[in-house]
Amino acid sequence: MVQQPTNESDLETGGHHAGTLSVLHLINRAHKRLEHLLFNLEGESDVQASVVDIARALTHATDLNPNIALACILLNQEEGSYAVRHCIDSAVVALLVARALQKGPAETLTIMAAALTMNVGMLPSQEQLQSRLNAISDQELALIHNHPQQGVDMLARAGVADPDWLSYVLAHHENEDGSGYPLRKTGDEIPFNAKIISLADRYCARVSSRSYRKSLLPNEALSDILLADHDSVDPMLTTCFIGVLGIYPTGAIVRLANGEIGVVAGKGGSPTTPVVHALIGPQGAPLSAPIKRDTANAQYTVREMLSEERAGVRFSMQQVWGDEARP
Repeated sequence: MVQQPTNESDLETGGHHAGTLSVLHLINRAHKRLEHLLFNLEGESDVQASVVDIARALTHATDLNPNIALACILLNQEEGSYAVRHCIDSAVVALLVARALQKGPAETLTIMAAALTMNVGMLPSQEQLQSRLNAISDQELALIHNHPQQGVDMLARAGVADPDWLSYVLAHHENEDGSGYPLRKTGDEIPFNAKIISLADRYCARVSSRSYRKSLLPNEALSDILLADHDSVDPMLTTCFIGVLGIYPTGAIVRLANGEIGVVAGKGGSPTTPVVHALIGPQGAPLSAPIKRDTANAQYTVREMLSEERAGVRFSMQQVWGDEARP
């Protein structure tokens, strides 16, 4: 299990503005650091410490405002390359799930480090694969099935010696029913923390837009995991996962009972009553400023979840969450 290094450099450069650290700035900076690291793995002097330092920076950003960190998964999809951003998103979800399961700080860092590096074995090809319009070839399918082992080999050569970290990377595509890869492990043969990463990976992939398919709405992604993947995932872990994300995940766009359209800004008093900031009025006119709505009030209950395209709304995260979501 990795230990927490003492380097505080990332905690001091979060885009200061009138005393406010920007969570969005910290997350985007972590993305740039991880992208440079993963694409230059052989040239880095201490990969293990560098990845853990990025995991600590993401932890700090999430501690500052977990709502913004979660909203980035849905609302910050244009930042950098998909392949690296996906690992950042998955690490944030894995962090929150690990905490809900009362994992200790050092174990949680190891889970995050594995999530950040889970796809290093196919990184050069991942952008090409996710942007293609036609079916993948047998050679590309073999690459996909081999990338966990390839990733472990690359990380080991780069000096990552933590056996738990490597085991989570190796097993993050294994399934409960033995239908996964590369070793077709089942049930308790799969490290539990690898299952956390796997679920985070599945969810974040489903809500991300690809050239060959539109992103799923968050509730559709969760339903897909529950229904389509029910034989391949741990049901107890899925329950915990939904508890962390909520029925209406932060960053989701929703229509309220009064016709207003807004964005989920955080959890409310119950799973069905999130905090929503209205952005468009009942008649379809943009509001001059977001208005906080109590969705426990019958007038403002959530009627449905919408895609950005269908909602026809454009807004910045800073409009909703203030300077903590400044670019």
